[in-house]
Amino acid sequence: MAQGAVMLVPAGLMLFLGAWGIRRQDAIWRDEAVTWDMAHRSLADLWPTLQHVDVVHGLYYALMHLWFRVYEVILGGAFGDAVGLRLPSVAAMTAAAAGVALLGERLVGRRAGLLAGCTFALIPVVQQYAQEGRSYATVCALVVWAGCLLVLAAARPRRKLWLGYTALMLVACLLHEFASLALPAHGAAVVLARLPRRVFRAWLLSAFTILAGLAPLAVFSTRQSAQISWLMWPDPVQLLTFAVLAVLGVGCARVRVRSRGPIGLRALGIPLLLLPTLLLLLLSHVEPAYVDRYVLYYVVGFALLAGAALARLLRPVGEGSQTRGKRLRWAVTVVLVPVVLLPVNVHLRSPDSRVDDVTAIAHAVREVAEPGDGLLFMPSRRRIWRATLPRDFRGLRDLALAESPLASHTLYGTERPGDAIRDRMLTARRIIVAGDPDGQPADDNDQEIAKRSTLHAAFEICRTVQVRGARITVYGRPGACGGGG
Repeated sequence: MAQGAVMLVPAGLMLFLGAWGIRRQDAIWRDEAVTWDMAHRSLADLWPTLQHVDVVHGLYYALMHLWFRVYEVILGGAFGDAVGLRLPSVAAMTAAAAGVALLGERLVGRRAGLLAGCTFALIPVVQQYAQEGRSYATVCALVVWAGCLLVLAAARPRRKLWLGYTALMLVACLLHEFASLALPAHGAAVVLARLPRRVFRAWLLSAFTILAGLAPLAVFSTRQSAQISWLMWPDPVQLLTFAVLAVLGVGCARVRVRSRGPIGLRALGIPLLLLPTLLLLLLSHVEPAYVDRYVLYYVVGFALLAGAALARLLRPVGEGSQTRGKRLRWAVTVVLVPVVLLPVNVHLRSPDSRVDDVTAIAHAVREVAEPGDGLLFMPSRRRIWRATLPRDFRGLRDLALAESPLASHTLYGTERPGDAIRDRMLTARRIIVAGDPDGQPADDNDQEIAKRSTLHAAFEICRTVQVRGARITVYGRPGACGGGG
């Protein structure tokens, strides 16, 4: 197999899987709506906003701002808003799959690289974030290619390789702080490979430079730690996914393979698979912080170990009946895995795969609203639901809003005091409430209490529409509901 094909086949597979169903019926979820909103602010407006909120994603928003200038101004937004949001992530995951293949080839061989890259592309969580307008796919790609440079630098220490490694990891960390958890995995690989001290010192210098470059952002972002206050405990499904991949990856590591370079497959693959997630879980005991996408690149460790194991088990061998039977069982397994995962992958391309659907919410508001109706978001952070389709909210009065998100340099705008909200609500004949579905905890601040108490005391429910991740309720003053109750 030609060397280029080792990367091209996984990259082509990832590109196909990333393009498949990328529109997701034009559904956009709330985090993507934040990306849309921030990327469409001018750089002059973006900077003061980042001083109040979301500074950890600041570089990503700036890059997406530039991307949208190209996509919308030059290309005319040819493929729609949802595609425009996700194309950079598809491109990043395509580059990541190619990098995994190259890394597998450098560590073990061409067949292992090919299978590692294809395994990476077939992992459902990889396909999920390949179709998401957030930074995680880009961070994953940068960590992968930084790993390639690390392996090259360990074999042939050169300043330009270490500079490239440092630059890629620094950009990854500036895109998302938890990319720094890949550094302990890289350090463990250097130590376990028992490389010369000068190599370890070079890596240590790179790591120090990366952390020094990240430090100002990390210190400043601690002022905005309330943004992840919603994290209470790890999601069981995410923990189960990690546990399954960890067990399978460690099992694959037991298959004996011969490494080609000074850094062995196990020395890099196992730490990359285990350490970032375990360290993030350990950190979560101090302050809840675990979400699998924060350390998405851990799946690269699994892909490398699985690809090498498959290459070993599927290698050309003699024609003994037992050997042929063993090869046949593994071949059947390789074919069946994508088939078994197909329902999961189809689900990931539906609106129901995300916690809410901003597009459906906006359309539902438009369907039930009448000109002059009042509008409330409960809680106020759900005001992000109007970011991508403001025209669907046209003609409605946002009764709680004091300053818009843009004017206040915030994500969700600022709201009036509770008494002022109550007074404005009592002037409305009908109020459209875009709120969380049943079962979600209610905020207990002055504004939210005023909204709930006033609706209960002075209004009655006319109509309720349930959409993905939201409940749209029409409230009316007594007698205002007519026949729509």
